[in-house]
Parts: sequence; C-alpha cells; structure tokens
Amino acid sequence: MSNSAYFSVKDIHSYYGESYIVQGISFDIKEGEILALLGRNGAGKTTTLRSIARTADPEMKSGEIWMDGDALHELPSYKAAQLGVSLVPEDRRIIAGMTVEESLDLAQIAPPIGWSKEKIFEHFPRLAERREQEGITLSGGEQQMLAVARALARDVKLLLLDEPYEGLAPVIVQEIERILMDIRDLGITTIIVEQNAVAALKLADRAVILDMGQVVFDGSADELMENAELREEYLAI
Repeated sequence: MSNSAYFSVKDIHSYYGESYIVQGISFDIKEGEILALLGRNGAGKTTTLRSIARTADPEMKSGEIWMDGDALHELPSYKAAQLGVSLVPEDRRIIAGMTVEESLDLAQIAPPIGWSKEKIFEHFPRLAERREQEGITLSGGEQQMLAVARALARDVKLLLLDEPYEGLAPVIVQEIERILMDIRDLGITTIIVEQNAVAALKLADRAVILDMGQVVFDGSADELMENAELREEYLAI
C-alpha cells in the first residue's frame, strides 16, 4: 500500500456465480477523502462496494483490499465491520418491529461505538422527532437518514454509501446532501455510489468511473466535471 493511501483496492476480481463482474479494479483513497464511484448500470459499482464490505456475495476470487494497514481481503464481513467498515446498502435494511431509537440501540449493542444518540439526533433532527416511530413506517428519505445514522452509531472508519439518493424527492435529496456534507466536514473516509453523478461529484474529492467492471477514469472530481466528453461517454451527463 502506498504511503499516502489510507485505503487501497488492488486488482480485485469478483463474481456472482459464473458472472465475472469486477475485472481487475484498483484505486487508492487518502484518509478523509470522499470518492465518487460512478458508471452506468451494470458497470460493477455495487459489486465493488460489497466486495470491500466483505459480504458473502459477490465472491472475490483474487486481489487485495487494505485499510490503514489491515488486510480486509482476508476477513469476513463482521471482522471488517469491527474495524470500522460500514455499508449503507441501497435497500437500507430497516428492521421491522423496531423504533428509530431501538435501531440505533441495536447498532451500539457491542463495541466499537461511534456517535452517541444525542449527537445523531442533533445531526438528524427528523429522526429525533420520530425516535419512537417504527423504522419501516418512515418515509423513504427518513429511512435513508436512519440507515446512515445507524452506520455512524458505530465507530466508522470507511463509510460505503450505495445509491443514497435513489427514489427520493429533490427536497429530500437536498437534506441528505446536507447530512453527507456534515459527514465530509468531519473527515470520514467515504465511497459513494450514485446514479446522480452530479450530486455525488458535488460531495466528492475524487472520482473513479467503472465500465464493464474496469476502471476507465481515476482523477479529481473537478477534472471529471471539466471533461464533457468523458462524462457524456460514460455517465450520459
């Protein structure tokens, strides 16, 4: 791992069954950076996030993943989580039958503990108002807030966000953006996968574009925004 890299993906190859999805991806992230992982549907973005989080699917058959000197590629998902890797999946995984507050309590049932509930409710006032409401009865935007808050309730070192704006009204997207900007200002290293590339690039320091499971661009967010030809070819923006 390079001296300046806090997190590194090195030549990873991941499969769903016989389907070869991630085909030799490599990139580095400095501590506190936000990386936008972009590309069209089917490019391998979510598969890359799930490989980093060490979920059971996909199967990562080769390559290395390092975070602050720890070899994540050698670990199961719960061990990666204990080291501070936290995936906020696209489907949010809100647990039925539990209130907002109970969901946060569950996230903090074992160390390492992250933000206190008081701090979470300060940053997520909508959740504070709904702390006694069952999580699955929240609106889509509020469920997304709860999913992010649940991740921050742990001592997160690497936050993985999969389509945080998916299906949300523009006014709610703005509120999620504000929360993510707060997280950025706190220096939490983050990878964001988002079809809304413009919104992701507003937050990001750097961007990686995937196409057919391979990296076709790795550079600054500003550089990508200035390259209309690249954006049109791979992002249709």
